[in-house]
Formats: sequence, C-alpha cells, structure tokens
Amino acid sequence: MSDFEQHPNVNNNGVDDNRPSELAHYPIIHQQPIHWGEMDAFNHLNNVVYYRYAESARIGYLQALGMFDGSMVTVLAQSSCQYLRPVTYPDTLLLGVRCQRLGNTSIVMEYSYYSCAQEAIVATADAVIVRLDSDGKDKLPWSNEERERLLALEAKFNHTPEF
Repeated sequence: MSDFEQHPNVNNNGVDDNRPSELAHYPIIHQQPIHWGEMDAFNHLNNVVYYRYAESARIGYLQALGMFDGSMVTVLAQSSCQYLRPVTYPDTLLLGVRCQRLGNTSIVMEYSYYSCAQEAIVATADAVIVRLDSDGKDKLPWSNEERERLLALEAKFNHTPEF
C-alpha cells in the first residue's frame, strides 16, 4: 500500500478524518511526497528541504483562512527546525501546521512533520511571519475579522493559540 493510500483523505487543503493522532490538533495537513533528488550525501532528506515544505504548508494555512490572495504582504522573520529522525526516500510527510501565537502584526507558526513510512513525528519547526503594508515598509495589524477566522479554524481542532 502506498503512503497516499494509507492516508487517502489527506489533501493540501486540510481537513482529514483519518489523520494520525499526533496531528489531531493541527487544522491544516499538507501532504508532501519525498523526491529522490531531495536526498543529501547520506541519503537523508536534505535539511533545506524541510524549510521549503514548511513554506508550502504555511501557504496552505493562509489560503484556508482566505489570506493568501495576493493582496497581503508577509515576510518570514525567523525560522527554526528540530530534526528528530532521519527521513529517506521513499516516504510521504504529513505536515501539520497551526498558529502557536497570534500577535498584533505577527503569527508564530508551528509545524510537525509526520512520516507515513515511520508512523512518527520526524521533525518539528516554527516560524515567525510578520504582516506588512502593501509597500512592505510598515507592520500592519491583523483585522478583527482575520483574527476571528484564524481562531475559529484553530478551535475546530481544539487548539487555542497564545496571545
């Protein structure tokens, strides 16, 4: 059985009734197959690739909130990843993404990387995203409507971000 068949209801838009219990409190699940060319010299998934996957998951999260329509400017202010287990080809990762902390002009995103082959969390990560005005010069606060949408999405999965 392929990794995709093991998790047939997982898609890049999020909700899945068959998600692993480790990802139960993540509103968005991004499915990411591992490609052979992403391996490093030790036949492990290259560390840079984890950041690319987080970016794709983050975009999926913002799309689910209706905040990624081209009108919003965000910048990545900080990012880190903790590698818990090596990942090798072939595999599919399920990236759970959620808001860890909602600030006035920023969001701290939290990621868990679940390996379908290992049936375990293989990495965790976080990133600080800052919202800017359309000129990209000044920070711009999240609107009340945006905050409410984010909190409602998180609440569906029994998660409440810090403030």
